[in-house]
Amino acid sequence: MLTVLVALTANAVLAVLKSVVAALTGSASMVAEAAHSWADAGNEVFLVVAERRSEKPADASHPLGHGREAYVWSMIAAFGLFAVGAAVSVIHGIQSLGAEEEPVEYLWAYLVLGAAFLLEGTSFLQARREVRKGAREAEVSRAAFLDATSDPTLRAVFFEDLAALLGIVIAVSGLALHEATGDPVWDAVGSILVGLLLGVVAVYLLRRNMAFLVGQVVDPRIHDRVRGWLLAREEVQSVATLHLEYVGPGKMFLVGSVDLVGDDPESEAARELQRLEDLLEDNDAIARAVLSLAPPGTTREVER
Repeated sequence: MLTVLVALTANAVLAVLKSVVAALTGSASMVAEAAHSWADAGNEVFLVVAERRSEKPADASHPLGHGREAYVWSMIAAFGLFAVGAAVSVIHGIQSLGAEEEPVEYLWAYLVLGAAFLLEGTSFLQARREVRKGAREAEVSRAAFLDATSDPTLRAVFFEDLAALLGIVIAVSGLALHEATGDPVWDAVGSILVGLLLGVVAVYLLRRNMAFLVGQVVDPRIHDRVRGWLLAREEVQSVATLHLEYVGPGKMFLVGSVDLVGDDPESEAARELQRLEDLLEDNDAIARAVLSLAPPGTTREVER
């Protein structure tokens, strides 16, 4: 939550500053940057809602909890980034391509973009620390962690802040070329490039959230650890099937079938399975565990 709040505060302040300077300078790149910051600020509001609502406990109507709401709200945020940030920037840039040369207050634009780089950089470093920590715990690269993490808010803040920093570099370059050549087309091109950058980020975030909404299976290493835990239990002879998928940030739904040691009556086998389910659900990462006896003839994943 801290990562999202830092990003929200930074983008809200920058959205106001960039809008004022965009109005004063008439710069297409500044208009694009203002749209970018307004889109990011709005997105962070949706991400706060996503975190709040996804943490609601399970109930009779939602036995697996409300975790998937995080992906719904994160998809709305990503669509907002595309519609408000990308579309506005590209359209305004195209409209500015044929515009006549107008006086631009370059100093104000450079000052605000410099301040924006510092604020966005602070937010990005906070997100980067979280990513580094998560990657270290998962024992994977940062890129692999970002793509696979079930936390949509961390992924969104990281890529939005990264896009913001790159967008500022593009905007400054467009302004500098405009100032050096006197040709406003460079400013317009800067606006279009910022919009395209935001579009790429938005589409990526939409696709990842969609994957988790329809049922994203867990990383094979997590699957293997859970299977290993089951096989380490003295009452488990073999694991026939095992399926784990995310039902929210850091929350998994487990369904599996196992063979138990011995030939206990059905009632005792049911109690053994219930004990295993309870032990699995003691782990905060398991939202629900459902185990059954493997039917005769089922191909076993692993036996002792």
